[in-house]
Amino acid sequence: MKSMQQLTRQGRQIEESSFDIIDREIEQIHGGHSFTPAQWAVVRRAIHTTGDFEFEDLFRFSEQATSSGIAALKAGAPIITDVTMITSGLSQQRLSVYGNQAHCFISDAKVIEIAKKEGETRAIWAMRYARDLGLLDGAIVGVGNAPTALFEVLRMVADNEAKPALIVGIPVGFVKAEESKQALTEQHIVPYIASLGRKGGSPLVVSTIHALLTESV
Repeated sequence: MKSMQQLTRQGRQIEESSFDIIDREIEQIHGGHSFTPAQWAVVRRAIHTTGDFEFEDLFRFSEQATSSGIAALKAGAPIITDVTMITSGLSQQRLSVYGNQAHCFISDAKVIEIAKKEGETRAIWAMRYARDLGLLDGAIVGVGNAPTALFEVLRMVADNEAKPALIVGIPVGFVKAEESKQALTEQHIVPYIASLGRKGGSPLVVSTIHALLTESV
């Protein structure tokens, strides 16, 4: 458990106090919640990350999403992301417990070259590159910025080109972000964690994976 906690005593105290405040306010001000303990760990950490209680209403979980994500992490599954902000934000201390490695290929020279040639986003080709490397099957895919990456992963899933263990789809923005998350929740092939609407972002993908890692011990 210590390997999943904040490194310092003061850091742990601040985090625990924050969670206590969120738990209290969700009951006293927002009328409680109906999440399972593992789901609430994800949503509570999202609220902690953003200071925004609206995420209680926005998060969606497929059946077995949290258990699938936890099982994949414990099996050492790779984490494939759309942007380097996610790989940078993930705790190496926590990832090292099960040997998980986070990958982002959006700045790979081959990805940039072909994306320019084809006129499609780097995020699309980064996901295709991960597929070609054999990294998507059984992986956790985290999308916090690029709806095109999420749409492409969903296309690959539908075409039986890849089957991740879990898709965490929380892209932020105004162009196709909301639609991509809706598409994620409408498919029933791969477990998912999503946050509907325009709100989202890479920090929420990080907080979701950290919550699953913490719940795994």
